[in-house]
Amino acid sequence: MSCEVSWFAALCDDDYEYLGVPDRALLSSWEHCRGIALAAEEAGYDNLLLPSGYAMGIDSVAFAAGIAPLLRRMRLLVAVRMGEMWPPQLARQLASIDQMLGGRLTINIISSDLPGQTLDSSPRYRRTLEIMRVLRDLLDGKRVEYHGEFVDVALDPPRLRPVRGGCPPFYFGGLSEAAREVAAQAADVYLMWPDTLPGVEAVVSDMRARAARHGRQLRFGYRAHVIVRATEAEARAAAQRLISRLDDRTGEEIRRRSLDTTSAGSLRQNELRHIADDRGYVEANLWTGIGRARSGAGAAIVGDPDQVLAKLQAYADLGMDAFILSGYPHAAEADLFARHVLPHLDHAPLPLG
Repeated sequence: MSCEVSWFAALCDDDYEYLGVPDRALLSSWEHCRGIALAAEEAGYDNLLLPSGYAMGIDSVAFAAGIAPLLRRMRLLVAVRMGEMWPPQLARQLASIDQMLGGRLTINIISSDLPGQTLDSSPRYRRTLEIMRVLRDLLDGKRVEYHGEFVDVALDPPRLRPVRGGCPPFYFGGLSEAAREVAAQAADVYLMWPDTLPGVEAVVSDMRARAARHGRQLRFGYRAHVIVRATEAEARAAAQRLISRLDDRTGEEIRRRSLDTTSAGSLRQNELRHIADDRGYVEANLWTGIGRARSGAGAAIVGDPDQVLAKLQAYADLGMDAFILSGYPHAAEADLFARHVLPHLDHAPLPLG
């Protein structure tokens, strides 16, 4: 089976030549992120993740509306944070963007605190599940009668509908018990951050069982960084160069900017860093150094083209249907991966049905 291969648009001020060393030319802006998006489409990627943050960068939904008319075939995976917008309004916005894309929208659901507020994990995920259910019904064109803990609404769906007539796929990730249960009940693609092969296998097995208990099936996606060069030695050297100007205090400050630094997923990324060898490798070709200066996905697949291809195949053999990749600087690494690895992958957008 083919897999979906996506790149990453650095909307959240997350682009560096040297991790921890800000470069004004790489700060998130319309011009910079537009360049990444257009280059990713030209290079042949299937989809593009538009991440969402509050304090950093530019808005994912606004950027999606701006870039959509400039894309001919690539999909957009638009991250939206549950609770930041009233679901009926969000449904209209997403349906409008899907119309602009000709039916090529996918949605990355983020369960996060609202800016300026903190909610315990359990109620936050209950809120996320309620919004996902209401949002799906509205985008499916159904009348909503929902009276929940966080969402209380009774209304008809908006006139504007997604091109294909139904709700675009929901991509969703999280390692906590609450997150896994939400994914099992309401996600279409369960996203994982980097982990060892045994770690990936264990999570996939657990999530398949959870989804089955709800009478559902999940697809699986893997979100990681990549550093590919002509030889393994060159790739490892590029990884070390990336962190060569990073000090621990700066890295800690960068990680603390995120709203999810204490999540189960972030804690697992920290654990992988702590059990890695003295060069930062937790297993063959999986390097945890990026997590020193980044919250969230904190490891990179590092190696020559054959090694990177083999690593991706190993994840695919465990059940991964989609890969969301990134690298530093994002435009340069997207080009390297597209030239060295992408032509050798059997890839295509995931079926929307």
